Amino acid sequence: MTTAAVAPAKVSDFYCHQAIPGHVEIDRVIETDRVLAFHHTRPSHPVHIVVVPKEHIPSLIDLGDGGLELLAEVMDVVGRVAAVVEEKHGAASVTTNVGLYQESKHLHWHVYHRGESNTQILGMYGHGDD
Repeated sequence: MTTAAVAPAKVSDFYCHQAIPGHVEIDRVIETDRVLAFHHTRPSHPVHIVVVPKEHIPSLIDLGDGGLELLAEVMDVVGRVAAVVEEKHGAASVTTNVGLYQESKHLHWHVYHRGESNTQILGMYGHGDD
């Protein structure tokens, strides 16, 4: 009886394999020694910026060797990018994914504005704490 070898799952890491080493053209927003923010290469929203650590960190729940110190640096850049998007457009969404929702297995944050007008945003979210 023979058993077929099971190939290891292919790990997708667009950021380590393409964006960070410069194999694809990206429009940088902010870059530090350890963090890169750039306009998404295939945006899902009118304003869509990705923020990544430059070293491989698997996800928010698996910080690998980067630890909380690198996460804090990433979050500082996420906050700076979100502030610029909010200033220009009135609102910003900030998301990350884990597990099957995470297409690229490298910690990354999306900072985006979906394109709604201020009236649409206020109508949807109400702002009950004003």
